Amino acid sequence: MSVYLFMNVGTFACILAMRQQGRLVEGINDLAGLSKSHPMMAVALLIFMFSMAGIPPLAGFFGKWFVFLAAIDAGLYTLAILGVIASVVSAFYYLRIVKIMYFDEASEPLDSAVPTDLRLVIYVSTAVTLLFFVVPSPVVEAAGAAAAALMGG
Repeated sequence: MSVYLFMNVGTFACILAMRQQGRLVEGINDLAGLSKSHPMMAVALLIFMFSMAGIPPLAGFFGKWFVFLAAIDAGLYTLAILGVIASVVSAFYYLRIVKIMYFDEASEPLDSAVPTDLRLVIYVSTAVTLLFFVVPSPVVEAAGAAAAALMGG
């Protein structure tokens, strides 16, 4: 859950930082041309989208990996297969956002200012999502301890 927390907080921070003429963006097509107007934000959003799609070595891959392993260890093979299928389908939608950011032309550019607090949230969330594979043990050990506590052992 902590892995998904960072990915989602980072994604929403990016979205909240995006404005057109002072208004929040409303649709996916408003992200068109983001790579040209805000390249660092586009890279952060790309990392979050790839991670949510479960592309290794990003944090979302490990989140899905451990969930699928737990399902297989519990003998829930049908559930694991359905989870993999759902991940493949969802990857299409995440990659569509990346395509819009990098390959579509913006009809109206985004405002240039990004609030400092949102910038900090984006940087921290991106770092955790990108570098989770370097030091996963604190999160994995905490999850194991929480699961053991829930199971009474």
